[in-house]
Amino acid sequence: MTHTHKPRQESTSDIHEYRSVTKNRLALAMSITGAVMVLEVIGSVLTGSLALGSDAGHMSTHLFALAISFTATTIACKEPCHHRTFGFYRVEILAALFNSIFLFAITAYIFYQGIERMLNPQPVMGFEMLIVALVGLLANGLSILILKNSIKTNLNVKGAFLHMFADLASSVAIIFGAIAVSLTGWYVIDPLLGIGISLVIFSWAASLFKEAVNVLLETAPKGMSIDQISTELKDNLPEIAEITDMHIWEITSNMYSFTAHIQIKAAYYPESKKIVEKINRILDEKYGIEHTTIQIEAAS
Repeated sequence: MTHTHKPRQESTSDIHEYRSVTKNRLALAMSITGAVMVLEVIGSVLTGSLALGSDAGHMSTHLFALAISFTATTIACKEPCHHRTFGFYRVEILAALFNSIFLFAITAYIFYQGIERMLNPQPVMGFEMLIVALVGLLANGLSILILKNSIKTNLNVKGAFLHMFADLASSVAIIFGAIAVSLTGWYVIDPLLGIGISLVIFSWAASLFKEAVNVLLETAPKGMSIDQISTELKDNLPEIAEITDMHIWEITSNMYSFTAHIQIKAAYYPESKKIVEKINRILDEKYGIEHTTIQIEAAS
């Protein structure tokens, strides 16, 4: 006996509605980021600040990341077809993976420039650097507020959000650096900040890369394991004799699938339908798994 538990009917429409709202948020964040990136490029040229220049470069990756996220979200809204039965949800994961790889390249460039500037410190204009960094801080803060409600349910948006959050930290560091340069005249502070910013970017990129690869390799979602779920089902349903061939994977952010062969004790086999309903309820309520395919067999 095979039982397939379909997702609730409102799930697909809710997902599309959520992505529509997400697209609008991404578009607004793109507008803010693009304007501030241009300002920081001009500010870096005028002040000679590497830290500000690296932040402008980081902002360009944000704009690129937001554009990728926006495009991926748009594609993900397309309906499934006969040969893409899960639709285009995985495009969002590919976007997150691409964003992380792009961040690695930016990190390497900023780190290299920072080392060169430490060996040959260049004068910077502390006050002007401070003004531009304050504007960047305000823009990043606004973008974070716009995107914060979308990151928990979308790895793609999380990728863009991490860009913004890392740049918020960069802006704070540059503000303190600008004050320090103005008060002390120690220009070496600027490349040190640039290197520090690159390390922050690297840590975010590594985390995002790992999460995206785990989804693409169909690793069990974070906080779930087949042993844990198998034990919980058996503890709650003594009618179950054995669970085999269990698989759990993530199609896209917060969209989980589950398949398994479940042997029911012979005395309870006539109640298989009710047992499957209980299994689906536990999987849905505790783990958020709505897409299940369960094959029921009578234990020998």
